[in-house]
Order: sequence, then structure tokens, then C-alpha cells
Amino acid sequence: MENKLVHNEVNHQYEFHIGGFVPKIAYIKSGIKIFLTHTEVPGELEGQGIASDLLKKVLADIQQKELKVVPLCAFIDKYIKRHPEWEFLVFKE
Repeated sequence: MENKLVHNEVNHQYEFHIGGFVPKIAYIKSGIKIFLTHTEVPGELEGQGIASDLLKKVLADIQQKELKVVPLCAFIDKYIKRHPEWEFLVFKE
């Protein structure tokens, strides 16, 4: 089943809603930069590739909005390094 990306601007996070659980990626936006600060997947959903699916959809949304990513979360930093097709989104000073 396809998980629908929810942009929860009030709580500054991107979310999936899966059977009462809310995997999420928290962010802080400043100008054209979006600092991805934390990825959280409830234990009941771990090991199903949900964090990667969520991050792919978040990165696509960021690309569409023409923002630049500052990956502060270790998971996100490692994911981008393993998937260099997303490196163009990373903010370079």
C-alpha cells in the first residue's frame, strides 16, 4: 500500500499515518534551507523500509519547493550519501 505524505506545517514535520502510528521527519525551515533534524519510526513499524520511503517523499517535496537540505539527522545524512542522486539538494556553503 502506498503511504501518503502529510506535511504538518503546524508541528514542523512530515508524516505518514499508518494504522494509528505516525512515522515522521522533523524540520526547521530558514529561507531556502530546510534543516532535517530527526527521523522517528514507531517500533511497531521498524524494519519495513518506512523511514526510507518517507525520506524519499520528503526529498521529492523539498525538490519541488526548490529548497536546499541541511541533513542534521544521522539517518538522513547516511541515506543521502548512499543515494547520491539526492546530493544535489544538499546545501553547500
